[in-house]
Order: sequence, then C-alpha cells, then structure tokens
Amino acid sequence: MSGALTVVRQQKSLGAAADLDFALAMLDAARRGALEPTLRIYRPRPTVALGQRDAKLPGFAAAQAACRRHGFEPLVRKAGGRAAAYHSDCLVLDHVEPDADALTGSRGRFADFGVLLAGALEKAGLKTGVGEIPGEYCPGEFTVYGEGPAGERIKLAGTAQRVVAGAWLFSTVLVVGNGTPLRRVLTDCYAELGLGWDPRTAGAARDLVPGLSVADVEDAVLQAYGGYARLAGGDFEALRQVV
Repeated sequence: MSGALTVVRQQKSLGAAADLDFALAMLDAARRGALEPTLRIYRPRPTVALGQRDAKLPGFAAAQAACRRHGFEPLVRKAGGRAAAYHSDCLVLDHVEPDADALTGSRGRFADFGVLLAGALEKAGLKTGVGEIPGEYCPGEFTVYGEGPAGERIKLAGTAQRVVAGAWLFSTVLVVGNGTPLRRVLTDCYAELGLGWDPRTAGAARDLVPGLSVADVEDAVLQAYGGYARLAGGDFEALRQVV
C-alpha cells in the first residue's frame, strides 16, 4: 500500500443488491487508478449472500424463498463460498486497493487480515482464533471465531476476496449482535440446499461479551486498520460520511 488508507463510513444501507454493487464499483475504480486504498464500513440490511455453487443446486429456488420468509434478501455474490447471512447488527468491511500484482498476494491477504480482525476482536474483549470450525456455515480456512468458556467456537467473521488485474477487494462480515435470526435463516436455507452444518457454530460477539456494541467493535477495527496502514508505510485518513 502506498499513500493513505481512507476510511469511509456509509451512514445507511443502499439496499442489499446496491451495497454489493457499490463494492464492485469501488474495485473497478481502483483497477482504473481512480480510487486509492479505501476501507468502507456499513451496517447492512438483512441479506443472505449465496455462492455461485449454491445457485447451481436443485434446492436453490426453495432456499431463496426460505430466506425471504425470514425477512432476508437472497443474493448471489461474485466471490466464492457458501451462503452467509448478515443484518444490521453486523459490520461489513469492504477494503479495496490498487495493486499491480493483486493475484500473487491473495492467499496472504486471507491470513493477514484474519489475524488483524482476530486481534481487533481481542481488543474488544473476546477470546479469538483463526481457522475453520467443523460444521460452520460458509466454511473457510481463515474464519475468525470467538471462543466461549467451555471451549465452544462461534463464527464471528467471514471473509471473501475478489481479484482483478490491477486491484483487489477484500470483504468481511463481522457479526456483533442478534445471532438468533441468523441461525434460523441459515438453518432453513441450508436445509433447502441440501447442505449440512452445525447451527451451534453460528452466533454473535455479544453472545460471548454481553453488552458489546457495534460501535465498540468498529472502534477496535479502526484501530487495527490504523496499525495496518502505518505498517504498510501509509497514513490513516479521517472518516468521511457518505449516504
């Protein structure tokens, strides 16, 4: 990274589909050299982001209907992975950077930002780790999880990445509160898709640290990204507000 990492707090969701499209527009702008390194933060509307493989399963239409019954908008995302659910008690981070060698560092970004996010949640008072949880939804090698008093592991952050020639987009969903509706919609969605998972692996940071707020987690994340920017030889610019 060169120059500054600009943080943009989006004040309200543009809508489930428009929020995803906005991230892709950021990626395209970075690819064209029209956008410097930027971290966008927002609280989304209830959404289930399904993967490309999910859309090819026989139960896909029924899974979409199940999501809508629970008040979640089903969308198919460009990045990989299986279905993941989020709502307004979550934080979405869309981090884009222009990079002439974007593909080479893709695996390293998963590892590095997993550690960064786990560290941020540690600062917010959680015991965390990075690694796939057996039976988790949208399984991934670099899942960020919180650990409870009995050693139980709850998925708190899932990450996805899209790389194009000249730039990359690294997206994260942090689940802060209200895990119950996420478990419910994912249970019905995965059943219709014919995919197995363990609902006990889904939850929220507030399940482990009662009273933890979205603002608390956002503050910890911003501190962590400030450290990232400085280590990368750049600056950390003040927040800008967007509609």
